[in-house]
Amino acid sequence: MEKIRSLSSNTRKNIVTYAIVVGAFIVMQALLSAGAVSNATQGMLVPICAYVCMAISLNLVVGFSGELSLGHAGFMSVGAFSGAIVSSALAGSLPSGPLRMLAAIAVAGVCAGVAGVLIGIPVMRLRGDYLAIVTLAFGEIIKNLFNNLYVGIDARGLHVSMTDAASLGMDGGKVVINGPQGAVGIDMISSFTAGFLLILFTLTVVLNLVNSRSGRAVMAVRDNRIAAESVGINTTKYRLMAFVVSAALAGMAGALYAMNYNAIVPKKFDFNTSILVLVFVVLGGMGNIRGGIVSATVLTVLPEKLRFIGDYRMLIYAVVLIGVMLISNNRVLMEQLRGLTRRFRKKRRGRADTTPVGISEGGDGHG
Repeated sequence: MEKIRSLSSNTRKNIVTYAIVVGAFIVMQALLSAGAVSNATQGMLVPICAYVCMAISLNLVVGFSGELSLGHAGFMSVGAFSGAIVSSALAGSLPSGPLRMLAAIAVAGVCAGVAGVLIGIPVMRLRGDYLAIVTLAFGEIIKNLFNNLYVGIDARGLHVSMTDAASLGMDGGKVVINGPQGAVGIDMISSFTAGFLLILFTLTVVLNLVNSRSGRAVMAVRDNRIAAESVGINTTKYRLMAFVVSAALAGMAGALYAMNYNAIVPKKFDFNTSILVLVFVVLGGMGNIRGGIVSATVLTVLPEKLRFIGDYRMLIYAVVLIGVMLISNNRVLMEQLRGLTRRFRKKRRGRADTTPVGISEGGDGHG
């Protein structure tokens, strides 16, 4: 216990975050083993993991870098479709599902990271509303590119066309991406365990970056750009670093998401998905990793659990969102909650610090 207390505040917070994720995984695995989870809930586990990774990665840009990005779904789509291509290409030479999944996620992260560099170089010279509008435009451009992209695989290798499937010129083979129909015939090799491991990886990357020298530079730029520049911090470099890392992690989440379904369409990764992920971040608290994890989980599950209400489910969903935002922005209520938390901690410390009296150290208590 003393060793834990001697750790820094950030380290203790990070340990708690990891413990929450691992604990949730263990509990869910126990429920799955006991058959206590419905088929509908089981089907949501991988999407929940993907959205949690998306929320953590976007928090790096919105929460810690202080930039408003509205094109995060575009990087998710790059990862989703590149992961689907890699998975299909390796189906014959690498039959093992987990290994193929790992290769697909790695390639998806690299592709999304490259897209992040190409977009980030011009975009990171902008700020505020201009940055939000340009990232939104890039997200829509990426979606429309995939709407017109045709990719096929045969014995001769990979074939790409921007016209139609017939112009691929394949000798047999398989069409992997079929324009507006998206990626078809995907092997469903995603799993809850893979999603859990990806969450841990995303957490490790983001938390280590935030607590590193580079992370402190990113937050210094967020807090006061002029002051950061005055002490020699390259503001564009560190903003671009956060943006590219966020894009790569979003691409990995996209690959995990895509390989949970037999087919995915570019329309899935539109502006609405970017806004949904942004809602996860804002609702959980910008810069609050744990809050983003909880909000992504709750807001992914809630609409499905409210399906029995029918047409009113999205109304209730909206009311919940508004209620949470009002409560979280109510200073008086938040101060009361913090006061209760502080009192609870003091009581726990008081109980831990009480030691039995009447026995002195090194003796038997007799004079």
